[in-house]
Amino acid sequence: MLVSVRSAAEALSALEGGAALIDVKEPANGPLGRAEPRVIQEVLAAVAGRRPVSAALGEWREEVAGSTNPGLRYIKWGLAGCQRKSDWRCRLGKLLEKPDRPQVVLAAYADWECAQAPSVEEVFALACEHPGSVMLVDTHCKDANNPFHKNRPTLLDWLPPAWVEDLCRRARAAGVRIALAGSLGVAEIGVLLPARPDWFAVRGAVCATGDRHQTVQSELVRQLVQLVDSLGICKSSSKV
Repeated sequence: MLVSVRSAAEALSALEGGAALIDVKEPANGPLGRAEPRVIQEVLAAVAGRRPVSAALGEWREEVAGSTNPGLRYIKWGLAGCQRKSDWRCRLGKLLEKPDRPQVVLAAYADWECAQAPSVEEVFALACEHPGSVMLVDTHCKDANNPFHKNRPTLLDWLPPAWVEDLCRRARAAGVRIALAGSLGVAEIGVLLPARPDWFAVRGAVCATGDRHQTVQSELVRQLVQLVDSLGICKSSSKV
C-alpha cells in the first residue's frame, strides 16, 4: 500500500497504519503536485529509512530544474499536455537508463484524452523497453467538474477492471512493477484485487471525510492495508 502524504505528521500516521511506501505530494498543486523541498526533507527525516519514500514532481511540461533529494527511492512526473509532444519519450528513456537513485516512475493517466497526455499503452510501451522499471496508472481529473457528475471519478470510471487486470499481467511478464491509483477506495480496491498490482496508491481514501485535502488517518490506512494483506498481495513491495 502506497500512501501519499503532504507533511511529516501525515507520514508518521501512514507508517503507524502500515503503509509500505510513503509518497510525498501536495494535492493543492494538482494530481501529481510537487511539494516544497522542505516538506520532502521533513518527510524523509520522519520516515528515517523505515520505508521507501517517493515524491511527485508535478507535470513534465512544467519540470522544475534542480537537484533531487538523494534520500528518495522514486520520483515521478505527470504527462498532462504532452500528447502532441514527442520529446517526453526520449528524455524519460534517457533517465531510465541511469542506474542512480532515485528511480524514475513512468506515470500514465487513465483519462489521458482529457489530460491531453500520452495514452496508457504508450507509456507502458516505454516501460517495457526498460525491464525493472516502475509504472503508475493514475487519474488526472480529481474534481466534481467531470463527465461522470460525481465527487471524484475513479480509475474504474476510465478503465474496465478486466483491462486493468490484463495490463498488470502484461507488466509482470515484462518485468515492470506497477502501481494503481486514481481516487481508489475500499470498493474499487476490492474490484481490482485480482489484478495483483505491486502497489495500490491512495490518499483520499485514508483522509478524514474521504477528502484528499484533509489529513491522513492512521486507522484508515490500517483498514486498507488489512484488506489488501488479507488476500496475500502487495506484501513484498515494502521491501523494494
